[in-house]
Amino acid sequence: MRYLLLCLLLTLGSTSMAEPWKVVGDEQFAPYSFVAGPDTAPQGLDVELISTVLRTAGVDYKLRLYPWQRVKRMLEQRMVDMAFQFAGTAERHAQYLLVGPIRTGSTVFMTTHKVPLADWQQLSDLSPYVIGQVQGYAYESTYDQAALKRDSGAQTPRQLVAMLLAGRVDLIVGDHIQLLHFAREMRGEQKLRILPSPLTQMPRYVAFAKDDQARAERFAAALERLQNEGQLDAIYQRWGLSPQS
Repeated sequence: MRYLLLCLLLTLGSTSMAEPWKVVGDEQFAPYSFVAGPDTAPQGLDVELISTVLRTAGVDYKLRLYPWQRVKRMLEQRMVDMAFQFAGTAERHAQYLLVGPIRTGSTVFMTTHKVPLADWQQLSDLSPYVIGQVQGYAYESTYDQAALKRDSGAQTPRQLVAMLLAGRVDLIVGDHIQLLHFAREMRGEQKLRILPSPLTQMPRYVAFAKDDQARAERFAAALERLQNEGQLDAIYQRWGLSPQS
């Protein structure tokens, strides 16, 4: 009887380990992760990078994109095994087991030609202005904790650019490549400008639950191998980007 029970437990354990990883990311983070329509497959630089790493690791997986707040909630509630793409702030490192970075992006401030701010040197230079940011996003630890006037009404980066074009905020903060992507999409590129000084160079990670060391190490080993061998370069080139964008 004990032998049969042991065999049953081992069988169930093997089945559980063989289940596909549930992987989720932000559905409105173009050009890194997005869906073009309700019935279309996930697309984007990060989607391709992560899919390549998972295949190299020999992982069977299901990748879906959702609103960012839902992505975080799903990982926190252990509804999924892995999520992306998280900023490498101290707060995120405290919350999750981060692996990577998969890439690094420049976080910048964008404004219009009507705003008389040529550049900034310290965060207090931004205090006269209302800064738009996406609800639930982490940007940079010092900035996130600074006493500034903020409007966090945007649910997506695309809405953020729309708010700036509509004059609802004076500045917005976000990924350099991404903000320019949406500015061009909305045909507002000539009305907008990036302040010369970036907020930070922000590494982007995938995240696991704090105690999920086995999955994190498996993903990390495959990522390191691909990065060392330069096998991800073609993906960056296809999207017209580099690991340091």
